[in-house]
Amino acid sequence: MEFVADLHFHSKYSRAVSPQMVLSEMATWAAKKGLNLITTSDFTHPLWFRSIKSELEEAGTGIYKLKKTTNQKAKDVRFILTTEIASIYKQGGKLRRIHNLVFAPSIEMVEKINKEFLSRACNLSSDGRPIVGLSSKNLLEMLLDIDKGIILIPCHAWTPHFGIYGSASGFDSIKESFEELSNYIYGVETGISSDPWMNWQIEELKNRSILSFSDAHSLPKMGREATVFEINKTLDTLSYMDIGKAISYPMRKKSGRNVVGESGVSYTIEFFPEEGRYHYTGHRNCKVIKSPQQIKTDGNICPVCSKKLTEGVMYRVQQLAKEGSDFKPYNSHVDSRGTLWMDDPEKNHPSFVKLVPLNEIIAESISSSVGSEKVKIKFDELCLEFGSEINILLKTPVQDLVKVAGEKIAEGVVKVRKGDIIIEPGYDGEYGKVKIWNGAIASAGDKKSSSEENQLELKL
Repeated sequence: MEFVADLHFHSKYSRAVSPQMVLSEMATWAAKKGLNLITTSDFTHPLWFRSIKSELEEAGTGIYKLKKTTNQKAKDVRFILTTEIASIYKQGGKLRRIHNLVFAPSIEMVEKINKEFLSRACNLSSDGRPIVGLSSKNLLEMLLDIDKGIILIPCHAWTPHFGIYGSASGFDSIKESFEELSNYIYGVETGISSDPWMNWQIEELKNRSILSFSDAHSLPKMGREATVFEINKTLDTLSYMDIGKAISYPMRKKSGRNVVGESGVSYTIEFFPEEGRYHYTGHRNCKVIKSPQQIKTDGNICPVCSKKLTEGVMYRVQQLAKEGSDFKPYNSHVDSRGTLWMDDPEKNHPSFVKLVPLNEIIAESISSSVGSEKVKIKFDELCLEFGSEINILLKTPVQDLVKVAGEKIAEGVVKVRKGDIIIEPGYDGEYGKVKIWNGAIASAGDKKSSSEENQLELKL
C-alpha cells in the first residue's frame, strides 16, 4: 500500500506558525491534501505534548490517530511522532547552526527524550522547535542511548544557515558532522530549495534515502512536498518500525543485509526548487542574483555593497558534487496522465515529480490572490469532488477536470504536469516567482501580499 507522508511541519507552539496548526485541523487538511501519514510535530514542547497525549490514541505500534473527530476522512489519517531540533554549537572552529528531524517510536520514548533534554537544562517551553547546545553528533548519541529505534534525519539539508550542507554554518559531509555515528544517518530531507536530482550528485547520499516534507507553518502549505512510501501493510497494521525500515532501506541494502521484498520510498513529490528562498546566490537588499555559472565567472562578491553574497543551494551543491562542478543528468519519462517524472540513471533512488500547489494554479487561473475566499472555495470544491489535491494534480483525467473545474484550471494542471511553467529563481530569503501562463509573474511566497499567511510562512 502507498502511504503519502508529510513528516515535518510545525504546531502553533513554534515561532511564526499559524494558530490553526492543531491536531484536528492538521488531520482535516491532511485528508484534503491526500496525505494519510503526518507528523504530530513539536513533541518536545510540554503544552503541545499534553495535547498529543490527550487527543491521540495508538492505532498501531508507534502510529497514532485522533481519538475523536466528526470528519470521516480525518479518521483515516495516521500520525507519527517527529520533531525538529535546532542545535547551535561550535565545531572545527566554526559556529554551527544545524536543524535535525527526530523520529520517536512511542509516547513513552518521547517522555524519556524530553526528560533527558530537561536534565541538560534545555528550555523546551520557549519554542516548538527548541534550541539546544548539543552538537548534531552528541544529540544523536543521546538519542541512541535512550533507544536505538529513534531516528535522526538532517532536515532542509542545504539551507545556508540551518542545513547540514549549508554554506554559512554547515559541513561538507555527514561524516564530518556525525563522525563515527554517520552510519546511523539513513537519509536527508531535501528542503524546498533543492530536489532529489541535486542530491543525487553527492556521493555519500548514493545509499541514503532522499526524503521530502513540507516544513509547513500553516495548513495550506502542508503536503507541498511529500514522500510516498510503498509498504506491504494496511493503514490498520502499519507500525513505526515499518516507516523506519523504509527510510533505512538503502543503508541496509548497502551493508549487504537481505532486504529482498522489503518496502521503501516509492517516489517523492517536490516543489520546483527554483521557488525556494535560497535556490540561487545573491543579496536580497541589493537586488543582486547570480546563477552558479555567473559565480564562476564573476565571483561571489556583491557588486553593490562589496560584501560576500549569500551562497545559494544550487551553487553549494556544485561545490560538493561528486563529479566536481558538472552535474550528472537525469533521465525522465511521461506517464499516462501527461506527468513528467525525473528518474535516477544510476537507479539508486526512486523517481520524483515536481508540482505547483493547486491553490496557486487556481489563483492564477482566476486572477486572484492565493488566500482569497474565491480560491479557498474552489480548492475545497475540487478536493471534495476528486478526493484530494494530490489526486487532482497527479491522477485525475484531464476531461474530468474540464467538466468540474473548467478549461482554464484544467489547462493549468496540465501545464504543471508537463513542467511547462516559467520561474524566476529565489535567492537570499526571497521566494522564487512562478507563472503558468504568459503575463505578470506572481511570487510563490508572496502572492497573498501583506497577508497573515505570508507573515507566518517564515521558512528556515
